[in-house]
Amino acid sequence: MRIAQLTPGTGNFHCGSCMRDNALVNALRDLGHDALMIPMYLPTVVDEPGHEDKDIYYGGINVYLEQKGGLLGKLPNWLRRKLDSPKLLNWAAGRSDMTKPTELGEITISMLRGEDGRQTRELDKLVEHLRDDLKPDVVCLSNVLLIGLARQIRERLNVPVVCTMHGEHSFIDDLPSPYNDNAWALLKERARDVDAFIGVSQWYGDLMRERLAMRDGQLHVVLNGILLDGYSPAESLPHSPTIGYLARICWVKGIEFLVDAFLELRWRERIHNAKLRICGSMTPGDEKVVQKVKQRLDEAGMADDVEFLPNVTRDEKIDFLRSLSVLSVPTRMDESFGLYVLEAWAAGVPVVQPRRGAFPELIEPSGAGALFDADDPKALAAAWEELLTNPAEAREMGMRGRDAVLKQFSVERMAADALKVYEQVVGTSQRTAPREGEAPSEP
Repeated sequence: MRIAQLTPGTGNFHCGSCMRDNALVNALRDLGHDALMIPMYLPTVVDEPGHEDKDIYYGGINVYLEQKGGLLGKLPNWLRRKLDSPKLLNWAAGRSDMTKPTELGEITISMLRGEDGRQTRELDKLVEHLRDDLKPDVVCLSNVLLIGLARQIRERLNVPVVCTMHGEHSFIDDLPSPYNDNAWALLKERARDVDAFIGVSQWYGDLMRERLAMRDGQLHVVLNGILLDGYSPAESLPHSPTIGYLARICWVKGIEFLVDAFLELRWRERIHNAKLRICGSMTPGDEKVVQKVKQRLDEAGMADDVEFLPNVTRDEKIDFLRSLSVLSVPTRMDESFGLYVLEAWAAGVPVVQPRRGAFPELIEPSGAGALFDADDPKALAAAWEELLTNPAEAREMGMRGRDAVLKQFSVERMAADALKVYEQVVGTSQRTAPREGEAPSEP
């Protein structure tokens, strides 16, 4: 099967969606399928080798210029190609926050309108590439913010479209009014153009099924998986009880909340030698909040007990995980999944996560961690204290997590489950495809 995976890039920091899609494409190719990731907006930043199209589509600079219209939106093709240069897009991404919801209302609405939006030249370029060069059997959208592409892809390629969903609701809800309400209305309308939606957790699938008013049978759940190569538990416990954080180092992922909980733990004095290691992507826009928490730690006299490890490689990430007693990302939003949970488990490390989003769905059945009441740093500190004072129990939890990853959350299992969805929609599409001169039947 020929599979085209359309994935927006970030340009300058690791993104869970990019890494998930990259791992999926690699696993599908290992199964013998011709899968290819097509980067959109900005270059993708992943921590494993992959298989990508050589060009970037819907380049962020061109999308912006088309939105502004006028002469800026009518540049000659040779200049537009220059503006899609990965080097130029990386430079632009490094000097501005190109994914800030409060500044992207108009562009988001235009993209969701697809052929009725301002980026029609980019849409034509992408569809022609898919139709004339790649000739896929199925096209997969990385998230629902790309749903405006589905109608033209289905009509002009006569192939089904599958859309994965993971975390878009918070971006849309954070758009300023009236863009947020308009975006949800457009998503409901454009959801009819998608053959199947994939939720990365049951919780998130159910949430989006209601919000998009999906028809019966349109939702499928394919749990995320990771490549397990290189992961293994540490042979011994850390010298000091060590708490880890692995995510983008920013406010919404709870970095300030994490530091508040760590100070609370240390002030209790029951675990006087606890350490905190903070690892993950950090953009220029994140530096302000990092400096703020560093100043707070310095004022509390605990700066030497906290280590920051931004923008690490995959091998460095695995080494970091093996150094931990427990991992926590006290995110302030309802997460659709959280790949860092699987990564910690793969290294035999238990997790302590807020009781929100998909975390109860992951942690309660596995018994590989603990949940705390969201937005309560004292509750997080108490949960850490419980685990750190019972290292044998914490170790056992971590090993239960590793067992869960091996059995349920491998990238091979994710690819096999995704493939079942692709095969189903391709089979349905072939059965309903019109003969020459006939009108298409209803799906």
